[in-house]
Amino acid sequence: MVISRQSTVQSRQSTVQSRQSTVQSRQSAVQSRQSAAQSRSTVTGRQATVAGREAKGPGKRSPLELDRLIHERLRLGIVSALAVNDRLTFNDLKRLLQTTDGNLSVHARKLEEADYLACDKSFDGRVPRTEYRLTAAGRRALEKYLAHMEAIIRAVRE
Repeated sequence: MVISRQSTVQSRQSTVQSRQSTVQSRQSAVQSRQSAAQSRSTVTGRQATVAGREAKGPGKRSPLELDRLIHERLRLGIVSALAVNDRLTFNDLKRLLQTTDGNLSVHARKLEEADYLACDKSFDGRVPRTEYRLTAAGRRALEKYLAHMEAIIRAVRE
């Protein structure tokens, strides 16, 4: 009986040691992944600090940040569609992006307030017609956004 209990205790101690070893090896693997990710990073701590200082103040952003106005899925769709078409009506955009009237109008208004879109309202007989076109500022913002995304993709692949 005593020998049986001793062997059970030894077996449990062995299991605990094995599990501790497994935990240590997993922690080591996580640490090595983290250090590899840090070494792949193209931005040093000093650059991030400088960028953070530049971002302070009203209306200023870090150059490391994405344009949050365009980055939203539906707004990116609107700007992209207008980049390849001179003009699109509200209904064309709604059909193309498969969204609702309310959702499209809210996002289009945000882009219009940022001067990325121009909105022309008219009537076709008695039916209201809203047409959107991309402004020069909107085209520049899209090009800058795409260049930023391409840089991020290149950095990740390296």
